[in-house]
Amino acid sequence: MTAVPEFEELAEPPARRGAPLPASPAKVWAALWLVYLVWGSTYLGIRLAIESMPPQVSIGLRFLVAAPILGLIVVARQGAGRLRVTRAELGGAALVGVMLLGVGMSTVTLAERYVPTGVAALLVAVTPVWIVLLRTFTGDRPRLVTWLGVGTGLLGVAILVLPSSDVATVGDATSSQRAFWSLLIVIGAASWAGGSFLQPRIPTPRDPLVMSTYEMLFGGLALVLVGLLRGEQIGQMLDATPRSWAGWVYLVVVGSLITFSAFVWLIDHAPLSLVSTYAYVNPVVAVALGALVLGEPLTAGLLLGGAVVVAGVALVVSGERLGKQPPPAA
Repeated sequence: MTAVPEFEELAEPPARRGAPLPASPAKVWAALWLVYLVWGSTYLGIRLAIESMPPQVSIGLRFLVAAPILGLIVVARQGAGRLRVTRAELGGAALVGVMLLGVGMSTVTLAERYVPTGVAALLVAVTPVWIVLLRTFTGDRPRLVTWLGVGTGLLGVAILVLPSSDVATVGDATSSQRAFWSLLIVIGAASWAGGSFLQPRIPTPRDPLVMSTYEMLFGGLALVLVGLLRGEQIGQMLDATPRSWAGWVYLVVVGSLITFSAFVWLIDHAPLSLVSTYAYVNPVVAVALGALVLGEPLTAGLLLGGAVVVAGVALVVSGERLGKQPPPAA
């Protein structure tokens, strides 16, 4: 998972975007594959980091390191004035950051001690489903194909979460522990969806890089604070293994900075219908890496639940694309 703007086109109020800026197909696909592979691999990075690092403190520090670096990039490109925001915008960024990272990221990080990385990625992938459900409370009426996707996605979640499902656990965890923490991932994904839904509806910085800087700052602070209250210690980072440090550095540099920049570039240079496909490609990458690198078993429950979840998310995303009118010609 990453910061903004997750599933932006599903969450934003009705508004038309302009046509994508010119870019060569080679550049578009290079950036898209970077998002596919790297964001799908961040679940593996989290697992490696928390093998010997305190889970919430280490992931919180990931964002607290990435935030000032991203802020410096903004200053270098656009000047220090670009980071100036109103008090209301700062409060909005803090709220969204806590919902996305402080809650959404926290549940995933803690759960990966009991839940396979591929399962975690698949449960997070249903975020568009929660956004559609939230939209109904504002009077929106999604298309029939969207509702079909919602039902399919929820069925896939049930297959992956139930204790009786043929889904592997991590280490010595029991099926009940796996089911409990899987359910918390679902709750965290709902919080992530809520933050994504609120972001365009409350005062927040409109520059996506500035917004991400403040989101990571406040979300990272929330993660570290909760971790410290749980008894984790920052000093434990010093005793981490090289393997955990490799995972942590990968999350900071490649996951939070390089790939997010590629995603922001794609938003301006590629159709959103193409960009949004990462929502159901990422979990496939996560499942594959979990099996290849960590030896996570590809059980029948995982394959069935994963296929149902990916199908549901694909239906939701495609339904939303079909329901949108093309932008007016320039």
